[in-house]
Amino acid sequence: MPSDKKLIIYKIVIGAAGGLCLICSLFNLQLDVLNAKALLILFFALLITSRLTLSIPHSESHLSFADTMIFLVFLLFGPEAAIIFGVLEMLVNCSYLIFKGVKFGRFTVLFNIFSTALSSFLTFSVVHLLQNYSHLGRNYEQTSTLFPVLSVLALSQFLFSSLLASFFYSLKNQTSLWFSWKRVCFSSSMTQIVGAGIAGVAFKILNYGDLLTSVMALIFFAITYLYYKQSINDINESVVKAERAQREKAESETKRRKEAERYAEKLADSLSKEEEVSEALRQSKTELEHAAFHDFLTDLPNRTYLVERLRLLIEIGIEISHKYYVLFLDLSRFQNINDRLGHTVGDRVLQLVAKRLVSLLRDGDTVARLGGDEFAIVLTDVSSIETAQLIAKQIHEKLSMPFYLQGHKIYTDLNIGIAPFDADHEKPEDLLRDADIAMHHAKETGRGVSVFTMELRGRFLERITLEAELRFALEREELFLNYQPIVSLKTGKIIGFEALLRWQHRDKKLISPAQFIPIAEDNGLIIPMTRWILNETCRNFAKWQKAHKSRRKVSVSVNISGKHLLDENLVTDVSEALVRSGLPASCLTLEITESIAMDHAERTIEILSKLKRLGVKLSIDDFGTGYSSLNYLHRLPFDTLKIDRSFVNEVGEHGENSEILQTIIQLAKNLGMKVVAEGVETHSQFSLLRNLRCEYGQGFLMSKPVSEADAEMILRSNRDWSSLILDESHESREKTLQSENLPIF
Repeated sequence: MPSDKKLIIYKIVIGAAGGLCLICSLFNLQLDVLNAKALLILFFALLITSRLTLSIPHSESHLSFADTMIFLVFLLFGPEAAIIFGVLEMLVNCSYLIFKGVKFGRFTVLFNIFSTALSSFLTFSVVHLLQNYSHLGRNYEQTSTLFPVLSVLALSQFLFSSLLASFFYSLKNQTSLWFSWKRVCFSSSMTQIVGAGIAGVAFKILNYGDLLTSVMALIFFAITYLYYKQSINDINESVVKAERAQREKAESETKRRKEAERYAEKLADSLSKEEEVSEALRQSKTELEHAAFHDFLTDLPNRTYLVERLRLLIEIGIEISHKYYVLFLDLSRFQNINDRLGHTVGDRVLQLVAKRLVSLLRDGDTVARLGGDEFAIVLTDVSSIETAQLIAKQIHEKLSMPFYLQGHKIYTDLNIGIAPFDADHEKPEDLLRDADIAMHHAKETGRGVSVFTMELRGRFLERITLEAELRFALEREELFLNYQPIVSLKTGKIIGFEALLRWQHRDKKLISPAQFIPIAEDNGLIIPMTRWILNETCRNFAKWQKAHKSRRKVSVSVNISGKHLLDENLVTDVSEALVRSGLPASCLTLEITESIAMDHAERTIEILSKLKRLGVKLSIDDFGTGYSSLNYLHRLPFDTLKIDRSFVNEVGEHGENSEILQTIIQLAKNLGMKVVAEGVETHSQFSLLRNLRCEYGQGFLMSKPVSEADAEMILRSNRDWSSLILDESHESREKTLQSENLPIF
């Protein structure tokens, strides 16, 4: 049986026995003993003597006067009154402790009360038996009777109360009964012995002394108690000071001894053999060199070691080192592991990656950790670039397998760049740079593994130059906006524009968005650029709406990047652009690409809901190019779905390959969204989309992106594309006549 259950059973048994003793005492109590004298003693004992305790020097025990009053009540009023008094005294004492903030365990208060009743009952039973079966009388006024009775009371009370307490502590602390009695209860014997003595003196005074004598005795006891308590406090303080001085002396001696031992050890070390000293120095040097050239987390060689290795290979010359290749490895989205699972799990993933890499190496190959989530490998004795690619693909396959840590299944996307040794490589940094360039190309193209070429270096340098120039494009006012009309396929009327960012470089060279937008995404410039687009677009359309009031329902769409979508200030940026311009929120549509929306679906739902409360419209862009989860798609508050141009372009002249297009349009209808088809370039595409009940279209067939001035002119002239619908009807009529062999006019 568990010890906790035993302890509860023990408390219940003692409580039941003690409760029975208390009931018997109440039943047999003679009411005539409850006189004024008894009540005065009871009041005095419960309110005063129960608070009086004296600590015993050099001991954890305390002298209590509770037993004194129990013994005194026994002598004056009999055992029943004494048992009832003991229960009341314990109840008052426990209540006082609870008031002071002491926490008692379950049934502990009842256990204390009823164990007092039981131990007192057993004590008085022993006295009663001795009185019945010996010459010990009941005339306590005689000293010959009083002294033995008090002795039996003290010994019996100590024996029974200590046994009950010892059983309790033995069960609670799971120790032996003897150990608990000796450690906790033995020192409490002084309480019963002193209590019996004081009870005897008090009994004599109350029986033979008058009121003055009793008062004087009480004053004497109070003075003696206060004097003794002060003396004990002084003794305890002196003991504490003496122990502190002794401890400080011992600590000082211990310190001197340790210093002497330390000095002796140093002297012994200095006198040891030169070979031992040399060995220690060599070991220390080895450890220092290892620490200087190895990564502390993975114990792989570090960047310093790798650079020295590459420098040696470059010095050897291309004739020998042409069979060496450098692999640059990067764990994509590793930061997500740190953010979601913590750096401890992230560090463990890096250690496991290091172990997998070591297990994949051949003899003579070297793997190093460059820092963060980047690694490098030097392949030796590789016959061709194709062999190096094969090894890299094997590494990519193995490291792409999931890790299982702390109940998590963790995937690590990997990109590897390969750079062969070349005569142009004069420094190790050149090799690492080229391998890094190839790695970034692998990441951009999604290939996983890519080989460095001079063309990649040229593109990399061009990218670096573009990135530096892009930082000043806004300041130099090189960025401008084009607007492409969005047309109703049912009426041919214009319903809105999409704002498209353009960059006219100061060298009069027009930079393609496909070149500078990814750069802006990577370096964070996309956020201030999008703020500028929002403010400029809202300002222009608010101005045009005032000038052409009949076109107030025409809206404008602005693309929101993934970084801006996760930025806390996006809602504020949109709100401020609307307030500053005065453009109605319903005239602004924010477009978010499908892949970005699904990357952080829960966060996207939260942000889009806030934007929706502003009153703006929301559109999911490039739909079909990502991997939408229907579980999230129906929860995203989009108003419009834009079909990616690739699905429109795949449709043939006679509607072939249109199944996916039909499915996407039907899905949007089921989700209650409007549909915009991008990339409409031919009449057949226009006609097919109309037949599939696609509401809106956007593409070169209607209009290429135009300047701000041309966009305003389209609004002012109320231009429409209804002729496309007429052309479609005429074409349909021609086909009907041809099928019926009728003349065409």
